[in-house]
Amino acid sequence: MPCVSSHLNQMVKMPCSYSSVVDRILMVEQILSEFRLNKEELKEVMKRMQSEMDKGLRLETHEEASIKMLPTYVCSTPEGSDVCFVSEVGDFLALDLGGTNFRVMLVKVGEDEERGWKVETKNQMYSIPEDAMTGTAEMLFDYVAECISDFLGKHHIKHKKLPLGFTFSFPVRHEDIDKGILLNWTKGFKASGAEGNNVVGILRDAIKRRGDFEMDVVAMVNDTVATMISCYYEDRSCEVGMIVGTGCNACYMEEMRTVELVEGEEGRMCVNTEWGAFGDNGELEEFRLEYDRVVDETSINHGQQLYEKLISGKYMGELVRLVLLKLVNEDLLFNGEASDLLKTRGSFETRYVSQVESDSGDRKQIYNILSSLGVLPSELDCDIVRLVCESVSTRSAHMCGAGLASVINLMRERRSQEALKITVGVDGSVYKLHPSFQHRFHKIVKELTPHCEITFIQSEEGSGRGAALISAVACKMAACMLRQ
Repeated sequence: MPCVSSHLNQMVKMPCSYSSVVDRILMVEQILSEFRLNKEELKEVMKRMQSEMDKGLRLETHEEASIKMLPTYVCSTPEGSDVCFVSEVGDFLALDLGGTNFRVMLVKVGEDEERGWKVETKNQMYSIPEDAMTGTAEMLFDYVAECISDFLGKHHIKHKKLPLGFTFSFPVRHEDIDKGILLNWTKGFKASGAEGNNVVGILRDAIKRRGDFEMDVVAMVNDTVATMISCYYEDRSCEVGMIVGTGCNACYMEEMRTVELVEGEEGRMCVNTEWGAFGDNGELEEFRLEYDRVVDETSINHGQQLYEKLISGKYMGELVRLVLLKLVNEDLLFNGEASDLLKTRGSFETRYVSQVESDSGDRKQIYNILSSLGVLPSELDCDIVRLVCESVSTRSAHMCGAGLASVINLMRERRSQEALKITVGVDGSVYKLHPSFQHRFHKIVKELTPHCEITFIQSEEGSGRGAALISAVACKMAACMLRQ
């Protein structure tokens, strides 16, 4: 490893002592080794996750389960014909609320001779102010209604009463396709007065308070379900949806006979696992490191979503920052001195993790990131920072892979199949944008599911198709419920 940068004149030169460099790297590797999970440890995570999934499905143990396995009322027939996934044709509105940004979308669904459907969308992204996220439910949904009104006005359709499909990416207990009780906020939201109440009703009330447009909210679905339905139109074998972005969650088609919270034995129903809360009952204690505990203790939902905090983009950058500070304190990085900015919570953004691991090898990108944080790194410092990022993101991919492997192995066992061929629809910024996450994730999932043939499809949610299709199928899903 060279000691003097050939690319960056500003980079700090290091004394070229081979033994001191090797010793330093070995000490760093020892600290980072905690992030490495072997196959047996991942299988133990899977075993515990499947146990919590079973508890979540059973009526007598549902309340105590950390993985709630929430029925979504998106269903298929006993013959496996997913009639509820067939789109209506016409104009629809889609609202996608699941993070600090949300999207309003006008959707035109038509028929296509080759694919059976075609979708045209017009959409706009809106940012949610901090005071709306952490104020009252009325404030939050009044703001949402204001943005819907703005969108309808811009497109000159305030006079139309359109069906609305609502993609709502928080833990909800569905009581019907258009009625869901918010169990708890995640991802930095804390709007009071929403938890324990019907979210669709709160949205309807906000629309009514405005009084300048009418809207028919016909369905509310989680973003994992929207992803699964979106990808189902590409591949009829898609029965799993997963998000790895700001949050992390998955849904899948479960046998109705095992979903004890809903009456009925025939066919399958999509279950929203809400697996981000896995570990909240102590199942992950020996896998959580000191950095994970600090992240949790300083979060607004202390003690909750512990599995998600090991994986998702909301926490990945902060985990890296905490490890960097540990290395500084051990005098293994930045000559034992951290800048005030690096000491500031949230300063190392998750996008930096992707950028560091995307560095071409000349370390320029890593150097620029660190200098923006008030640090003047050596070449070796840059290499160590990359090692930290790789360690944190690899653990994320492997932990997430263990979760998906648990779901897919469970599906195979339920169906008593020696081999299961299945497609997984995936969306989310970490999955899409991190340079190595997909490869590491796919590899470990396939290693942990030896009797399954898995195809991964990346959802086109970024272009709006997932949320668009969920609004288009909303009317058909409601019709399915009426027939049942």
